[in-house]
Amino acid sequence: MGDASRARTLWRAFEPYHAVVYFAPDVKSAFEDLGLPGFWRGYFASRAAPMGPVPAEVVIATFYNFHPAMVRRAMSETWVRAAPAAVTAARVRLADRTLRAWLGDEAIASSDVAEASGLARRAAEQASPAGRPLFAGYTSLEWPAEPHLVLWHATTLLREHRGDGHVTALVGAQVDGCEANVLTAAAGSSTGELQRASRQWPEDEWGAAVDRLRQRDWISVDTTLTPTGAAAKRRIEDLTDELAAPPLAALDQSEQERLVVLLGRLSRLVLDAGGVTFPNPIGLPDLRERTDT
Repeated sequence: MGDASRARTLWRAFEPYHAVVYFAPDVKSAFEDLGLPGFWRGYFASRAAPMGPVPAEVVIATFYNFHPAMVRRAMSETWVRAAPAAVTAARVRLADRTLRAWLGDEAIASSDVAEASGLARRAAEQASPAGRPLFAGYTSLEWPAEPHLVLWHATTLLREHRGDGHVTALVGAQVDGCEANVLTAAAGSSTGELQRASRQWPEDEWGAAVDRLRQRDWISVDTTLTPTGAAAKRRIEDLTDELAAPPLAALDQSEQERLVVLLGRLSRLVLDAGGVTFPNPIGLPDLRERTDT
């Protein structure tokens, strides 16, 4: 397995561990004390906060596949209500209590967490922020002290590094934000209903994106990928993997494989606790159905 393929396998292994801050039962209330009620205000603010008090336009650009009007509503008065540093601190507290609840004390204190945190941190610190604005913001944050939060921060860094690269791949393929959601659904990684609702694309704009992709012979009449579309989607995903691979150079092959195994064990605990739903807007497959992690 090459570094690019391993980068995808690693993403599947670490994404559930990172994603606890999106699926936690108290995620809506986590930011209410800061004046950010509801899920989406907290979501956009907490992911964007490491970039500083940026305007909605920066969030639209870096998050990419959400409807711009949705982002503007959620980001309205955000930095008047809550300072970025306070939002980031609240997110770390959310990650801490959720991981403790879903992994349990024994796993939190395990050698698996300690070993994985060291490996993941080395990989994350290898990653370059050049051309990756969202990831760059996260590199300015201090590392937590406790191993389970070091691991969570490392997976967050690797996740946003990969996400910035995915946006680069989409832009290069001339796929806009709405079209990216259509392709995710057409590939079977999620459903059209879930992607359209969660990213709040109006029916007319969604339909126009489908039409554009049909004109490129990427989408069939039944809204599945054509052979041309499947090849184009694969090129986007392959480039995403290639752009996500450089941090793995910090680890030798055995360490890369070990990290995948360790994160797979820990993420399965998150999944067994109901920490991620399937299908999901992330397009994340259930690693419990795979045999390679």
